[in-house]
Amino acid sequence: MSGARSFDPWADPVLSGGAMIASMAQSAERLVGRDADLEMLAGLAGLDGAMQPGGRRHVLLAGDAGVGKTRILRELRGRAAADGRQVLVGHCLDFGDSAEAYLPFTEILDNITTALPDVVAQVADVHPALLRMAPVARALGGADTAVQEALDRGNLFAAIHALLERAAEKAPLLVVVEDTHWADQSTRDLLTFLFTRPFDGPVTILASYRADDLHRRHPLRRQLAEWTRLPSVERFHLGRLSDDDVRVLVGELAGELADGVDVESVVRRADGNAFFVEELVQAAGADELPWDLADLLLIRLDQLDATAREVVDTASAAGRDVSDELLEAVAGLNRATLDAGLRQAIERAILVPRDDGYYVFRHALLGEAVYDDLLPGERVRLHQRYVEALSRDITTGSAAGLARHARLAGDHETALTAGIAAGDEAAAAGGPDEASQHYQQAIAQLAGRADSERDTQRLVDLVVKASDAMVAAGHADRAGKLAREQRESLPADAPGLWRAQLMTVEIETSFAYVNDVRVGALAEKAVAELPEDAPPLVRARLLAAYARSLMIYRRYDDAEKAGREALALAEELGRTGLAAEVAATLAGSWGRPPQLWIEPLRTAVARAAKVGALHPEFRARLQLAFALDAADRLDEAGESYRSAFELSVERGVPWAPYAFDARIAWLDHLHITGRWDEALALTDAYGIPPALWPWLESKRLMIEQARGADVGAEARRLRPSWKQEVATASESAPVEIRAAAARGDIDGAIEGYDAGVAALTTGWGKWFGAHARLSAIAVGAIGSAVPDLPVGARPQVMAQVDRILEAGTRPVETEQPWGLEGQAWSARLRAEGLRAHWLAGVSVPEQAELVEAWRETVAAFEAYPHVHELAWSRVRLAEILRAGGDTAGARVLADQARDAAKRLGARPLLDHLLTLGTTPQRSTAGPSGQLTARESEILALVAAGRSNGEIGKQLFISTKTVSVHVSNILAKLGASGRTEAAAIGRRQGLVE
Repeated sequence: MSGARSFDPWADPVLSGGAMIASMAQSAERLVGRDADLEMLAGLAGLDGAMQPGGRRHVLLAGDAGVGKTRILRELRGRAAADGRQVLVGHCLDFGDSAEAYLPFTEILDNITTALPDVVAQVADVHPALLRMAPVARALGGADTAVQEALDRGNLFAAIHALLERAAEKAPLLVVVEDTHWADQSTRDLLTFLFTRPFDGPVTILASYRADDLHRRHPLRRQLAEWTRLPSVERFHLGRLSDDDVRVLVGELAGELADGVDVESVVRRADGNAFFVEELVQAAGADELPWDLADLLLIRLDQLDATAREVVDTASAAGRDVSDELLEAVAGLNRATLDAGLRQAIERAILVPRDDGYYVFRHALLGEAVYDDLLPGERVRLHQRYVEALSRDITTGSAAGLARHARLAGDHETALTAGIAAGDEAAAAGGPDEASQHYQQAIAQLAGRADSERDTQRLVDLVVKASDAMVAAGHADRAGKLAREQRESLPADAPGLWRAQLMTVEIETSFAYVNDVRVGALAEKAVAELPEDAPPLVRARLLAAYARSLMIYRRYDDAEKAGREALALAEELGRTGLAAEVAATLAGSWGRPPQLWIEPLRTAVARAAKVGALHPEFRARLQLAFALDAADRLDEAGESYRSAFELSVERGVPWAPYAFDARIAWLDHLHITGRWDEALALTDAYGIPPALWPWLESKRLMIEQARGADVGAEARRLRPSWKQEVATASESAPVEIRAAAARGDIDGAIEGYDAGVAALTTGWGKWFGAHARLSAIAVGAIGSAVPDLPVGARPQVMAQVDRILEAGTRPVETEQPWGLEGQAWSARLRAEGLRAHWLAGVSVPEQAELVEAWRETVAAFEAYPHVHELAWSRVRLAEILRAGGDTAGARVLADQARDAAKRLGARPLLDHLLTLGTTPQRSTAGPSGQLTARESEILALVAAGRSNGEIGKQLFISTKTVSVHVSNILAKLGASGRTEAAAIGRRQGLVE
């Protein structure tokens, strides 16, 4: 590529637009009206003093188009450079559907590679994923990575983070990313990663965007909301200039010719927009000024001769910038004529030369106005010329750029070929969103004409590529749907290879999300369709998926055989990620005794980590944690969940398959062990894909309800999501059940239970693991509500209770024994059933049987340390002991439960203990035998300041009945009123 040419804008000025216009400054030499803004921005970026590691602030600079973002950034960059800081700049460009992955970071890496080649080489040795980026690949050689594995971008994110960290060791680093409203998805995700992962060294990232471009569906809106919630990110909005500042700017621009400018007209029309001010001043010599900005911008073009106008028109079709080499190839002008046209365009501040040999429009709005002014036929012909130039030498541009020009020129074959190449480039660079976009565009083009065997094979290969990209981008559901639709559209006599390829994608994606795919039958069909001479990679992928499906159906020997063949093929082909995936499958316990598979799973984790296969590593870590959990090694399981979750955050892929499962599992561990605030922090996850949100939300509702929030209606609204992720039902159904029972709606509680069981049975099978838990919660909630029913209505309700008991009780002949969790909930289910009968007065169990059942439950929850459920189990046992006269034993249990409830903030449990009347043991007093159990409950509520009406509602008795009990309490204690009764109760240890 030829270097940038040097121009002197003030030599031999061209006065075609009038002497007045030529004599005016194109932009103010000094920054007008922005001193305070610049100081604020410099402070946010750490330029106002010593930069302390760990206290880094990143900045989002917002402002309307033309307000002066680029100008103030130029000033800031100059200040940073003068202060000894390194400054790296990357620009986002508006390529529409032809986005290039990581475009601004490609520019940034190009600069780092040139300035710090040794640092880049050192980082690439440790983080080979860096070699996927074009500037690094050109300098050091590309990465030897299969496309499917390159789509895993977590390692690339870590590599870029490490490179910026190392670069900052030379000098503090300011990274500027301009115009992020045009950023590709991969760039936005990389920025999220860099914003959320702290730098040890002095690295500040500043990203600018047009605030007025962000319509409701703009892709940047969601991530901006996420970024601004981060403690490491500050947002600064660059406002419009004041009227006084506009007047000063007019004077700066007009200079000696200021008398010829209607300053107040400019003030009124510019509305504080600096770019608009410049254009209005430059157009001051025109006969009549248009009100529309686009028309105003075109006045600048009237100053150009025909050659310069042709050069500018040609540049506008390229986008915001164009290389000198490509512009020369497309313009078709001899060098001298092209230079003359460029000189005029630069003198008139339409184009600006850059040091890297590119020309850029002075402002994006100007380039847009020029392009929009072209006639449709002119646009098509210009794009055709770009296609011809890029087809001759693609090094002057990119495959994505060629695809864009070809589509706009109506050259469908070139658009198809270039689009596929662009997808391959994006995939190799770790940009799955952009790869998917390019592949899907190619699929749409090819699908309309796939009437030959060659085209159909290309289409099938494209669907496989697109699906891989979609899965890597977190859209496994869309990938599976795409493969299924394409398979069903194949002709009846289509080759088995095509069907096998598409079914492989369906099987692979079905593992990543809940769906109606019958994976076992589909896998058998795919294997039957696969020809003997199938390409080795196709065979390896199918056998890997087949082995996993066989494991699910407990066909261990067949799974081992298929898996070993897949592993051998993957290793032979050098597909380390696929080999790690198969190794994780073969190492899993899959319903077998977990102890035997813990060490093989540790080996699988190490294997995946060694080759940088991130998603197989997540899966192996999660399987290891499940095995440890099933082996009742709960602390080790929790540590494994935590490490997998933290790895997903560190690598910037918290919502990827298995990464999100690790978050859920770690959250569950925190919930069970009583670390509720930490667990709730994991549910505050802005930016979560909509499909995953309901499951995480159900976890939040579960904890909030345990702390006293009324969230039953919120849980009910999650029901439609059960079809997509049935695990949501395992948490939201219990919330519904408890909420319904608490308001006395026993029918609602039963309906919630039945709905949850139906959903979970469909998704997980008849004896799903949470069945005993769901049944125990339902029976317990119903049992607590039964005493408020009329006696005649109780037998019918107890029939439903017995049905739930039977449904939730696991058959003794089940092969796999319960672990600690299953044992605890099975014991709880039996105990809740006995308690419900006891409270209902229907088939009342013996006191000894009740006590024994609840002692077993308490012991089971002590072994499986669920802090909240252990506390409730102790309370239930305390109730029964107290009713049997063992108040001392009841008090010990209640005190233990109260301590746990206070640590958890479990308000409903504390309130229940208050009504139970069991308060902490006093050294000087014991419980009074004067009061009945009900009177003790009411005294505790009186002491808490509750009115008779409030007490009646809480205990489900009438206000009149409460009044009678209060009178009896006053008489027994010899108190003259409620306040004195409370005081006596406290002295005697009856209440706190």
